Amino acid sequence: MDTDYDIETLGVRAGIERSQFNEHSEALFLTSSFVFDSAAQASARFKGEEPGNIYARFTNPTVTMFEQRLAALEGAERCVATASGMSAILAMVMGLLSAGDHIVASRSIFGSTVQLFNNIIARFGVETTLVSPTDVSEWQCAVRPNTKLFFVESPSNPLTEVSDIGALAALAKASGAWLAVDNCFCSPALQRPLALGADIVIHSATKYLDGQGRVLGGAVLGKRELMDGVYGFLRTAGPTLSAFNAWVFLKGLETLKLRMDAHSAAALELANWLEAHPAVERVYYPGLPSHAQHDLAMRQQRSGGGIVAFDVRGGKDAAWQVVDATRMISITANLGDAKSTITHPATTTHSRMTAEQRAAAGIGDGLLRVGVGLESVRDIRNDLARGLDALGHPARGQDTL
Repeated sequence: MDTDYDIETLGVRAGIERSQFNEHSEALFLTSSFVFDSAAQASARFKGEEPGNIYARFTNPTVTMFEQRLAALEGAERCVATASGMSAILAMVMGLLSAGDHIVASRSIFGSTVQLFNNIIARFGVETTLVSPTDVSEWQCAVRPNTKLFFVESPSNPLTEVSDIGALAALAKASGAWLAVDNCFCSPALQRPLALGADIVIHSATKYLDGQGRVLGGAVLGKRELMDGVYGFLRTAGPTLSAFNAWVFLKGLETLKLRMDAHSAAALELANWLEAHPAVERVYYPGLPSHAQHDLAMRQQRSGGGIVAFDVRGGKDAAWQVVDATRMISITANLGDAKSTITHPATTTHSRMTAEQRAAAGIGDGLLRVGVGLESVRDIRNDLARGLDALGHPARGQDTL
């Protein structure tokens, strides 16, 4: 499909391959293997001399359609779909790096990513240095002759820190390394890291690409030559996206732009309300002028996204009180859902980090993260106000239940 179409059109139409039945909606191929016309064809398929499906661990038409559609949205030459966002990061590292290589990564990344780098990948001789997501000079100082990969989330989880992707891309190129950007918080509807200079894009498709909290999945995207290495690992090791999950993601991508616009508008309204509440010490949202990287975010992103984090006065006890007072918002660590979610990062998503690591990443005991859903903003605000108002005086002029 012509990639000159707008993102709304690509989300609906890109990647469609119809079967002999000429179906309108994308077909779901639930099969473990595929039949060959002859022994010669089977041999040609396995050797890569003839295109076509072989075995669903590494070839499936529904998965291919999802990969092609997401690649069109991100402006990538190739996409490799995986079973989860974490398996996407694993496949990238195992497919591209070797023992003795070095990673420079932002210290403000998902807790499981820190664990993967420090406790699993390190056992295979790949060392990681964690640095500031916003101070490019720290990245430059951390570079070694054996540095092969820069890894960053922008915006970061959970503080929505925004990294200068263009500056990091230039430094990575000068250092002989690749820059990988986890684009989970924005999705291609709001940000396209490859267009900003990155080499690789990572997705937890579980989040906004699905958008309704239904299935798990991940993806790695970039130039075909790089993705061939990632695909080689997936073909052998098998952290494979199922056909059914790929079909669900195809449906999710059809409404991605509409949903991200709605998430962002609601999140900005909520962030402004939280910033005025006396029980809130600080709000972290790229769409706010008070955000440390607001100007950069507005250059790199189409809007602020759907994640709002904030520090509650009173630490952990106060934060837990706000969480427990909610009646509508889901208490869960997931995000990117039509349903609003709330979590206490220090004791959930980032609990496996040491206290020192959390402190370095700015994750305090009073921090809460809200994934702003598609409900009425008034109802989301009122649900948070139950706990916040009990901690102090409600913000003047705000309606609460």
